[in-house]
Amino acid sequence: MEPSWLVVLLRLCVQIIAFPVYLLWYLGLWGPFCKKIFPFFMARMTIDYNRKMGDKKKELFSNLTDFAGPTGELRLLEIGTGTGSNFQFYPRGCRVTCTDPNPHFSKFLEKSLSENPHLQLERCLVAPGEDLHQIPDASVDVVVCTLVLCSATNTEAVIREALRVLRPGGAFFFMEHVASAPSSWILFWQQIYDPTWKVLFDGCHLTRETWKDLEKAKFSELKLRHIRAPFIWFPVQPHIVGYGVK
Repeated sequence: MEPSWLVVLLRLCVQIIAFPVYLLWYLGLWGPFCKKIFPFFMARMTIDYNRKMGDKKKELFSNLTDFAGPTGELRLLEIGTGTGSNFQFYPRGCRVTCTDPNPHFSKFLEKSLSENPHLQLERCLVAPGEDLHQIPDASVDVVVCTLVLCSATNTEAVIREALRVLRPGGAFFFMEHVASAPSSWILFWQQIYDPTWKVLFDGCHLTRETWKDLEKAKFSELKLRHIRAPFIWFPVQPHIVGYGVK
């Protein structure tokens, strides 16, 4: 959908306010700087996120063990593990493989692992969700992806990789902020903030209709709900949550 002239005008106003950041971005300085500081921001943000969305995460992950293998062991791959803010919600004995394209998350990840000794770490990989070639086909029971598809370079490619590494009958669990309903005030402001938001927050999009990519994916079963997260910053309130079975 083409933005209205008012959206374009207000976008320009936001971009003028953020001009110093755009200048650094144009000079090639903002990207490397953002990669280094983003984990510190996420470490603080995810504490507040889990405080407000913890019940939703507990509900989402309550049936993870239903997808354990024949031996009862659960092999879980998390795409975009970040600081490891989901670890506390995983079941005891879960064998976790962590992936993230940003190596600067490592010290936060190590801290989360030390705080969650009920998990068994398989390995940590510096890899984007679009290319998980180091993970064999049909080798995991569950793939988890939270607050990741908003910043993926290619959302469809991430979902394809998740389906590739999942065993038949395995599940892809997700929780993502997304675009609001058409013609809503929230979508109006999402469209205004989106270009600057992507620059400020390491490629994160406010206006992605991620549920459409999930609906097009080849899941045998898809359970997806739209919810409103209880955040003051309304452009990130619209969320989708659920899981798809391979």
